[in-house]
Amino acid sequence: MITRRDFLKACVAMTTLFPFTDVFASMGGERTLDMYNIHTGEQLNVSYCSSGCYDREALDKINYFLRCHYTNEVKEIDVGVLDLLCDVRNSVGAKKELQIISGYRSPSYNQYLVSLGRRVSRNSLHMQGLAIDFAIDGVSNEGIARIAKSFRAGGVGTYSDFVHIDVGRVRSW
Repeated sequence: MITRRDFLKACVAMTTLFPFTDVFASMGGERTLDMYNIHTGEQLNVSYCSSGCYDREALDKINYFLRCHYTNEVKEIDVGVLDLLCDVRNSVGAKKELQIISGYRSPSYNQYLVSLGRRVSRNSLHMQGLAIDFAIDGVSNEGIARIAKSFRAGGVGTYSDFVHIDVGRVRSW
């Protein structure tokens, strides 16, 4: 079974052998995220990928939107975690708004959460732009987690108020 990561690596490799239009012609589809950041009160509805081609300007908007709300630091969010988030949202069925709890987390904010005794990893993938915590209004966190796990694309954590997804090794808690 081919993983998403292996698929993306193959796509990148093919671009050296074939023109971009040939590589991405069959990938089709548009990827859109409709999000609300619970900490900043900001909303973002953006299409960040069309026909397999990522839109740099849209990704920059997403990176800013998912910045650390504690320090305002911006870090690039891995497109793999964005694609997983989009896939989970699309699998829910309705085009519902994603309520973002945490995207990028600065090391200082992560340490602050550790000092408060929160269930936060000292080496959180949030600090690398590889994880997102979110909820979807009207959809149970257990249901979201079940869908996320079905992709076998990384870690999935189920909490009372949100679901954590990342593109690290496949695991769940």
